[in-house]
Amino acid sequence: MSRSNGPRCGYVAIVGRPNVGKSTLLNALVGQKISIVSAKPHTTRHRILGVLNEGENQAVFVDTPGHAGRSKRALHRLMARAIHHAIDDCDLVLILIEAHGARPQDLKLFELLAERDARAIVVVNKIDKLRGRSRLLPLLAELERHPFVAFVPVSAKTGENLGQLKAAILEHLPHGPALFPKDIATDRNTEFRAAETIREKLLGQLHQEIPYGLTVEVEHLGRIEDDRWLMHALIWLERDSHKPIVIGRDGRVLKRVGHEARIELSRLLGARVHLELWVKVREHWSDNERELRRLGFDSP
Repeated sequence: MSRSNGPRCGYVAIVGRPNVGKSTLLNALVGQKISIVSAKPHTTRHRILGVLNEGENQAVFVDTPGHAGRSKRALHRLMARAIHHAIDDCDLVLILIEAHGARPQDLKLFELLAERDARAIVVVNKIDKLRGRSRLLPLLAELERHPFVAFVPVSAKTGENLGQLKAAILEHLPHGPALFPKDIATDRNTEFRAAETIREKLLGQLHQEIPYGLTVEVEHLGRIEDDRWLMHALIWLERDSHKPIVIGRDGRVLKRVGHEARIELSRLLGARVHLELWVKVREHWSDNERELRRLGFDSP
């Protein structure tokens, strides 16, 4: 990349089916945890920006929810809309697939990108799970049939080939000045990131369908001492029957969630955190547009 052409900057959408590693890749590219990660599908619900600065160049990544089938629920509709808007509004698209091969959902995304004439790089993720890299050859040969600008095998988990991916991204961004100051890593505020951290810990503790009917709202965040923060957070559920499961026998589940969340929130805020959690029920919140807007979701 020649210096005479000036810096490059642009928006880069990260798309792919659920659990393909989009949030892990975003965090690896930016160099810090911006988006929460779990093994459960549809962990990412919001449009989240992460900013990478490489010298004078800047890539603004847009993490998107997992691309899935159609649904009548308002929450799922807005998640699908976030994907479409990201593809339409970005300068470049990273489409993630797994190293073991493309699935029908991946092929649907290929078609969607072709319809929108989107410039895309295929990121073949999780190469660390392959026993031999020669297994990639048939997949790469198949991908060459599609009009993508590049194909880059990586492991978002181990960081393998991330440098090659960053170079390919910056090479295909338009010329222009940085959009964000260099000390900004994301567009999301501390309350949002704290709520997502708590939700991540809940996802790790709950092994039924409840995670898809809960969200977290930080009601209060403020300093109570120079080295201590006070945080009040509400865990919203859709059914009364879910409360005892989230709280756990003698409050054990909620205590574990609070303990794990405090550790990470202390790192985020750079000081000790006194965290108070309350579990409340608001029926059908995920299918109520007014509630979704109040809870910080984009309008479906």
